[in-house]
Amino acid sequence: MKIGVLALQGAVREHSNAIRACGAEPVEVRYPEQFAEVAGLIIPGGESTTVGKLLIRYQMLEPLAKLGGAGFPIFGTCTGLILLAREIIGSDQPRLGLMDITVNRNAFGRQIASFEADLPVTEIGPPDFHTIFIRAPFITAAGPGVQVLARLDEKILMARQGNLLAAAFHPELTGDLRIHQYFLKLCRK
Repeated sequence: MKIGVLALQGAVREHSNAIRACGAEPVEVRYPEQFAEVAGLIIPGGESTTVGKLLIRYQMLEPLAKLGGAGFPIFGTCTGLILLAREIIGSDQPRLGLMDITVNRNAFGRQIASFEADLPVTEIGPPDFHTIFIRAPFITAAGPGVQVLARLDEKILMARQGNLLAAAFHPELTGDLRIHQYFLKLCRK
């Protein structure tokens, strides 16, 4: 099975390594015609405004939004979570707008405020998942069709809406493959 990693910015290599370690073949996606080659797509971290503009520049935003709306599996981490959100507090930046969530960008503060924590993630099971947050967003509200998978206090940090998966943290930096394996299950359906 081939899994795409959006290769415009961010931790492309780390996600590709995780996919390979899970037994699938990573494909670095830079053009919209590549969507047809893969069973799902990961949108890595980066700078969400820049990635949104690049998606428009490379004519990928609209085709990807249509695919995601039609059931194509997409997993967004950090920036990817922001791009999947229907609502971004205080921003009208380009986005896919596929998930019924409201997101607060850079919600934990600047890069110096980055942190790590062990969190329970439903659907993944014990032990707790070691999470890494870098200028991370969090979800402030989720619609009724959204399944919350992880929280820290009242902050929603991971969620799923059908074929769409979003995490505020960076599982690709941990060496723990459980979340990538979970996404691959969505891609096999």
